[in-house]
Amino acid sequence: MNPVLRRTAADLAAAIRSGELTSVEVTEAFLARIEAVDDQVHAFLAVDRDRALETARRVDAKRSAGQALGPLAGVPIAVKDLLSYEGLPTTAGSRILENYRPVYNATIVQRLIDNDLVILGKTNLDEFAMGSSTETSAFGPTHNPWDLERIPGGSGGGSSAALAAFEAPLAIGTDTGGSIRQPASVTGTVGVKPTYGGTSRYGVIAMASSLDQPGPCARTVEDAALLHEVICGHDPLDSTSIDQPVPPVVEAARRADVRGMRIGVVRELGGEGYAPGVEQRFREAVEVLREAGAEIVEVSCPHFVYALPTYYLIMPAEVSSNLARYDGMRYGLRSGDDGSASVEQVMNRTRGEGFGEEAKRRIILGTYALSSGYYDAYYGSAQKVRTLISRDFEAAFAQCEVLVSPATPTTAFKLGERIDDPLAMYMADLCTIPSNLAGNASASFPCGLAPEDGLPVGFQVMAPPMADDRLYRVGAALERALTARWGGPLLDRAPDLTRSVQALVDEEK
Repeated sequence: MNPVLRRTAADLAAAIRSGELTSVEVTEAFLARIEAVDDQVHAFLAVDRDRALETARRVDAKRSAGQALGPLAGVPIAVKDLLSYEGLPTTAGSRILENYRPVYNATIVQRLIDNDLVILGKTNLDEFAMGSSTETSAFGPTHNPWDLERIPGGSGGGSSAALAAFEAPLAIGTDTGGSIRQPASVTGTVGVKPTYGGTSRYGVIAMASSLDQPGPCARTVEDAALLHEVICGHDPLDSTSIDQPVPPVVEAARRADVRGMRIGVVRELGGEGYAPGVEQRFREAVEVLREAGAEIVEVSCPHFVYALPTYYLIMPAEVSSNLARYDGMRYGLRSGDDGSASVEQVMNRTRGEGFGEEAKRRIILGTYALSSGYYDAYYGSAQKVRTLISRDFEAAFAQCEVLVSPATPTTAFKLGERIDDPLAMYMADLCTIPSNLAGNASASFPCGLAPEDGLPVGFQVMAPPMADDRLYRVGAALERALTARWGGPLLDRAPDLTRSVQALVDEEK
């Protein structure tokens, strides 16, 4: 493998600023890697080679002219295909938007452009971000680079797989119920859900508007923090955007010090249903933080046990509302319009052909929950429980600076294993959903490989709203200690898409 591919985004940016590497050299290395391995991984839905190289040449010209370059200038990045990028297909993983090309950029995409990052292309996802495995994409599943027969998480499996396969050093994801953190967990990468309102949703195709939040995906904590600072901050185009300074996340990542920090282990996020290897690696990571000087306490968040059913009432209700716009009349797919069909017939045919089974399931569930006579019993009751979950967080954060748990109950399951069992699929987000309901900051960091299958385990850290820097402080301390223990980054132990996962299991034993 080209050694450039294994360098961190921070290292690449420094090398480009110093002249050791050009952005064109770096970009060409990642484009070559995509060409070499993406037929196995299927992380990308669209690769924007010409525009990527054009951006790279512009960055190199700036450097040659003596102009100052930003902290990630010239570094390639992959973007989840839920964010509008002018001129490039933006499908949300759905046939109903198969030929849609936006005429504007999402705010986050524009900030990437303004900060001279090189956009490689758009990554695969579950249709409209509905899923935990990237198997509901209308364009085929993405494969986990650790084991190509397993899922890379969802809905942002394309972004996490691109990182784990060394097809990109950075990526953008979105997190509605765990769609950044769960893929990060099962691919051994870093994924951060900022505080709700900390990143702009303008130009992000909506799934559930009170839950969706874009965020950074990376291979290291520092890289995620650098990207966090680029994409976060107030946006007047988003009515939910918080008009406050971005927390000092890069400073926290470089500090990597948890001495005296009070960390709470959530009692309800563990036990029955959690894989033994996941719990083992989680407990070991907690001990690592204790040895690093943190004070560890156990806390109870009693209403977290209701988070999953609460989420699966609120989210489908918002899905039902947001996806109503895809009617075959205004934009996107139009089917059955032979000149004689009624509007209702065209809409019925378009939605029947354009939406996949999971999207239809959630639209139907949400419409039912919002229907007359059922609104108070279902949607209204779920919102009341959401308030109780938020109060659990408030009480816990009064005792601790951060909360921790496994990021997901199991390691990556096999492709096809849960696709016909929605309830089993939904359980993958058991640990991540509470933070979306409450809107606080949360992240997943690698904490090792499960001994039973040699696959990555994620360590979730949760912080109060607008205290995102605490995530990075804990994540960096954990990364520093574990990297020293492992003798290098966890991803150095990943198969290069040629070695079998069994070889890793044997090494772990």
